[in-house]
Amino acid sequence: MSAMSPNRFREALSNPAVFPVSWEVVPGRGAREAAQERVVRLAGQAASGGMIHALTLTDNPGGTPAMSADFMGAEILALGIEPVVHFTCKDKNRNAIESQLYALARAGVRNLLAMSGDYPVSGHQGRPAPVFDLDPAHVLQLITELNRGPEHPQTKGIILSHPCDFFAGAVVSPFKATEAEQMAQYYKLKKKIAAGAQFIVTQLGYDARKFHEALLYMKQNHSDIPLVGNIYILPYGAARMMNRNELPGSVVTDKLLADIDRERSDPDKGLRARLLRAARMYAILKGMGYNGVHIGGHNVAYEQVVEVIRQGEALVPQWTDLVRHFDYPLPDGFYYYERDPETGLNREKPAERRRRSGESGGDCAYRLALFMHWLLYEPGKNLHGAMKTLCGRIAGTGLERVFHRLEHLVKVVLFDCRDCGDCALAETAYLCPMSQCPKNQRNGACGGSYQGWCEVYQGKRECVYVRAYHRLRRRGREGQLAEGIVPPCNWDLYQTSSWINYYLGKDHAAKGQGGKSPGAGATGP
Repeated sequence: MSAMSPNRFREALSNPAVFPVSWEVVPGRGAREAAQERVVRLAGQAASGGMIHALTLTDNPGGTPAMSADFMGAEILALGIEPVVHFTCKDKNRNAIESQLYALARAGVRNLLAMSGDYPVSGHQGRPAPVFDLDPAHVLQLITELNRGPEHPQTKGIILSHPCDFFAGAVVSPFKATEAEQMAQYYKLKKKIAAGAQFIVTQLGYDARKFHEALLYMKQNHSDIPLVGNIYILPYGAARMMNRNELPGSVVTDKLLADIDRERSDPDKGLRARLLRAARMYAILKGMGYNGVHIGGHNVAYEQVVEVIRQGEALVPQWTDLVRHFDYPLPDGFYYYERDPETGLNREKPAERRRRSGESGGDCAYRLALFMHWLLYEPGKNLHGAMKTLCGRIAGTGLERVFHRLEHLVKVVLFDCRDCGDCALAETAYLCPMSQCPKNQRNGACGGSYQGWCEVYQGKRECVYVRAYHRLRRRGREGQLAEGIVPPCNWDLYQTSSWINYYLGKDHAAKGQGGKSPGAGATGP
């Protein structure tokens, strides 16, 4: 199939008369095992049935190795249905990611869903090293550049002559429990769309009001971007794992888990109830105004997906009556909009956000960092000129090593510095994303946090962007987290002085990339 042939998934998603359905399948571990053969069989059924517009392929879900979603995508495309490849950042550096994109473009696989990916947990002879060289915003920027073709310069003077034709989307979770977590999701969404995201898929949850919140937010802020709702045909085993947060980012409340537990006593062990729940959600999402749905579920048969679609279409005219079946709020959960008591959904007016007790932030290290920024990093003011002169004289001399060691000692004590040399401290309220985020997210939180805790260190370490939000909110500057895209770390600067790099114009802050200019007080090491 030609890479420039019509993209049926993109066409369906942009057509108001069509409500496209994508179906998630898992390639599984192995090459010619039952899991891979099942995916091929399901793809053939979906292609011939005509009710499903695309198959989405997971990339090492749960952080464990599996068949490459890229290769399976090419095989599925040959069967006559569009694949949507989950394109994650966890296992490859930026060169490998660019190479992967070239291979996908040549194979004609164009639909990508960019995400950070699950933190690696197992591999050959132990846990593999997580990579996270780029985050989803960076990947979307790269894809946008490749789609421009001739405008994308390569190394050694080579210029691409053929533009790629990727249709790349991103993910957002409206199902977060706390204000800081939820606003971090929406701030990062803004960056993903600025980077080139062409469609958005929600994370997994069962709160109708939260689905409505995501839709209202998109309409008010990003009205031209299609929004796809996530539906999971939920059995008890998966529900219990999600309830325990063993599948980070997926939300199942205690109330929902209890309902599913009761359904297990039915003669069919809850199958009819599962399909009906998914069909009701389908009807609600279509009735609300979503542009399509994404259906998933463990070992779900093609006939079950078709049944969800058929039941869902029949229920659309009464979708407002179905909202009551999805009243599964998180305890004391945050909502961006005011509740509408008549519909059980939201009014279009954002709710007043009051600072809650227990918010972190405002510590001595942050106040000291703000003072030092004011004193040293604002061009034309205070000691900026003196520091620039000093760094210019020290650079390249024997004193540079001493200066660097002194800087690193100070920043290890204050910020747990990893000495990357291309500092992003100021963009995250002086909380280092390279040392305090296991996924090295320089543009906002991943989707895996839970109740404010980091996905990897549940109950032990707060998400760094939750802490940053609290610090900034105390000063009314939390919107800074949505400003600009912070570039990936330039590893040419690794283990060099970030102070010298800044004052001599080498790092991203000095070049004016990412957030505000140094003079506005938002960047600078």
